[in-house]
Amino acid sequence: MTDGKTRRAIVRLLKSEGALDAAALAKRLRLTPMAVRQHLYGLEREKLVTSRERPVPVGRPAKYWELTREADRLFPDAYAELNVALIDAVGDAFGPSGMSRVLASRLDAQKQMYRARIPASAPLAVKLRALARIRSDEGYMADVQPDGDGYLFVENHCPICAAASACQGFCSTELDLFRAVLGDAHVERAEHILAGNRRCAYRVTPHAGRSRARRPARP
Repeated sequence: MTDGKTRRAIVRLLKSEGALDAAALAKRLRLTPMAVRQHLYGLEREKLVTSRERPVPVGRPAKYWELTREADRLFPDAYAELNVALIDAVGDAFGPSGMSRVLASRLDAQKQMYRARIPASAPLAVKLRALARIRSDEGYMADVQPDGDGYLFVENHCPICAAASACQGFCSTELDLFRAVLGDAHVERAEHILAGNRRCAYRVTPHAGRSRARRPARP
């Protein structure tokens, strides 16, 4: 594996999994911890990663590495047309109501496209996996994880972060979109990049009525 390829692999792991120590990265990449540290120091000089110490039960604190905001430039912006200047222009020309109409039109188009790829009658887990594939194709690096009685739908990257920072209506319509295409489920935002978290995450649980309906009748 070349140096450039190794560093890209490290950056991607830190993006998708959050802070990791050199030993964990080395295990995933099948390299020695020393080799991984050399790459991390190189990324640190480029201001792409930073480290924080965490206490461990025995011995010196462990050094955990995470991406900086500078690393965002390494990931794609799939919605370059939704730039901040355009958003400002729409707001200036048409006011808040005009921006609301633009967002509603975009939401309607997304609902149609997503519903064409997510079977309405499918179980929630199947819907979520389909949604993760769609969002990953769009650059969100999406994943689904079990979470108690439901699931955690995670987006490790936001390709429209600049647009969402300028107009947070993009984030609220995203939540409306997920609720619409997932159907009979409760969806709430648990983590938010714009609030300072490293990722966006949504807690998704089946509605209680549906869960009870699926339980077998008592003898």
